[in-house]
Amino acid sequence: MQAPPESVGFSAERLRKLNEAMHKVVDAGELSGMITMVARHGKVVNADVYGLQDVASKKPMSMDTIFRVYSMTKPITGVAMMILYEEGRWLPDDPLAKHIPEFANLKVFAGVDAQGKPILEAPVHPPTVGELMSHQAGFTYGAFGNTPVDQMVRDANPLGAASLQEMIDRLAKLPLAYQPGQRWEYSLSVDIQGYLVEKLSGKSLPDFMREHIFTPLGMVDTGFNVPQAKLARVATIYGPELKNGKLDPLPRDPNIAKVPGLASGGGGLYSTAGDYLRFAQMLANGGTLGDVRILAPRTVEVMRSNHLLPNLRNNGQFGIGFQRMRAGFGFGYDVAVFDDPLLIGSPVGKGTFLWDGAAGTFFFVDPTNDIVFIGMIQRRVGSALPPVQLLARPLTYQALLDPAK
Repeated sequence: MQAPPESVGFSAERLRKLNEAMHKVVDAGELSGMITMVARHGKVVNADVYGLQDVASKKPMSMDTIFRVYSMTKPITGVAMMILYEEGRWLPDDPLAKHIPEFANLKVFAGVDAQGKPILEAPVHPPTVGELMSHQAGFTYGAFGNTPVDQMVRDANPLGAASLQEMIDRLAKLPLAYQPGQRWEYSLSVDIQGYLVEKLSGKSLPDFMREHIFTPLGMVDTGFNVPQAKLARVATIYGPELKNGKLDPLPRDPNIAKVPGLASGGGGLYSTAGDYLRFAQMLANGGTLGDVRILAPRTVEVMRSNHLLPNLRNNGQFGIGFQRMRAGFGFGYDVAVFDDPLLIGSPVGKGTFLWDGAAGTFFFVDPTNDIVFIGMIQRRVGSALPPVQLLARPLTYQALLDPAK
């Protein structure tokens, strides 16, 4: 549903500043195009489509363009886990091995000996499901560091496995990168959650998400593959660095139309701006959209509340990309959360939660001001990526002139 911005406290004139600033980045050749959507009280007050879906063919971006959302898959996997939480299938303090016996004998990397061989020790406590949900369980991606464990993960290539079960079997042979609960490290934790969804529900991850999330919410263009009939709507992804001053297109996944053997709960989904808005609005509404309820309000609060102790965020040493854990900004279950935004100079409301993806897509939900923002771009994250995600927040809130409406 769309509404005049002034009817829900926004200024139409000031929202144009948001659009103009985003357009400048596209006009400068730093992005091919983008979609931004702002909703308040469940009503869309700004839906801006600008630029190109594909530069080479000059195909315009459109509201039904399909994007690879990468790690914006994670909050959806988190919701799948919370559905099972409401069914009593797991508790935050459950040892992972209760549900994944292959993890019963996990060891922790503790350095190398004089011969350069890994020193392994027992975990101080077994990693738990709650720690898995908040990237504190000891796992790593292997892609963002150069420790011996990172190298082991790269060599084992768990995401290259043919199935989630094979991924678990590969991970079970590797040590944890740190003692559970002692670090926040962005990791394969959400892919492991995808396996847990399959194990606890008895359904494949794609089937579970389709039956319990996508179909009920009307997310008709979201899935782990894109059918042949929709391939013309898929946006081109561009590399993190410009090539001769121009965007560098990356090849499309040749298996894009096939349901993958390993459905990545950490980064495998394709979606549209409109579909993801429906998902985010459901969370903003406390677990419901229209006459469909996915989660109870209190369950959403569990998901969007900080689960990091102060020692894991006060010095800002832990984080990934644009997200840096620190006082005022922590992490819940598969989403980051502003629990004191003014402390760190952000205009968002207390409790705002968010995440983003490797090709630059991003979203946030502000439960205090009842705002949902969706941003869709397709350029791989790197040092040259313009910080449109960070700019979008002050540019949105400078247009909110009557928060009481």
